[in-house]
Amino acid sequence: MATPSTQPPSLFRQVLVHLVLVAASVVTLYPVLWVLKMAVTPSQAFSMDPSLLPDAITAQNFVDVIGTRTSTGGWLFGRQLFNSLFVSGVTSVVGIGLACTAGYAMSRWAFPGRDTGMALFLITQMFPGVVMAIPLYILLDKLHLLDSLLGLSLVYATTAIPFCTWNLKGYFDTIPRDLEEAAMMDGAGRWTTFTRIILPLARPALAVTGLFSFMTAWNEFILAATFMGDETAFTLPVVLQSYVGDFGTEWGRFAAGAIVVSVPVMVLFFVLQKSLVEGLTAGGVKG
Repeated sequence: MATPSTQPPSLFRQVLVHLVLVAASVVTLYPVLWVLKMAVTPSQAFSMDPSLLPDAITAQNFVDVIGTRTSTGGWLFGRQLFNSLFVSGVTSVVGIGLACTAGYAMSRWAFPGRDTGMALFLITQMFPGVVMAIPLYILLDKLHLLDSLLGLSLVYATTAIPFCTWNLKGYFDTIPRDLEEAAMMDGAGRWTTFTRIILPLARPALAVTGLFSFMTAWNEFILAATFMGDETAFTLPVVLQSYVGDFGTEWGRFAAGAIVVSVPVMVLFFVLQKSLVEGLTAGGVKG
């Protein structure tokens, strides 16, 4: 029986692999570094210079973006940051809260209409949000929820719940039913089994689902711009669009704003990275 070779790769192969990895990293990071260059450049003009080194460095663009104030002197950017955090947080909580029970029911019980309901959930994901803008606008107007963070959160939740349900239902399918049966044999009820056994085991899937729901609400622009007319109710994507004018664009402030807007999502990725890896690789090993 032949034994596998344990010889280390040759020096040429190691150098070649590292060169390929460095080149791939440069190509991936170049757009990000170019945006960072625009953010720290004093000029508001669009630069075609491919160099990543700015001629001058300043933090004024970040100061202008973060220090935006209302006509009465209030901190406008802080209010708009709170709007995005509130809407994205409520969307994630409502989406996961309702999708947990729906996904669990569709995973464990074969009731009439289950497959049809899952198919309808999937169909709703095929339509862009702008298609539903007019009927949603009418509904929010009738409910007096225009220019309301709660109204925008409910709108985002309607699009998050189908995705969350599909994602969680697939993960619940991978959890053995034997665990629930053993808990019930010990006297646990259905709700106790669900909250004490199933949900802790589904934590990676909850992290992935919650993050994607948060990002969808955080980055959405069209519906937020349609339903929000007051600048104090704007979310951050709408704020970024305000730097794009009819006769010019403030590219420096736009780039600085884009970096500031991306920071909360990057922080969430770092905080949830362990659960994300477990959730994304779940089912990859069968055993």
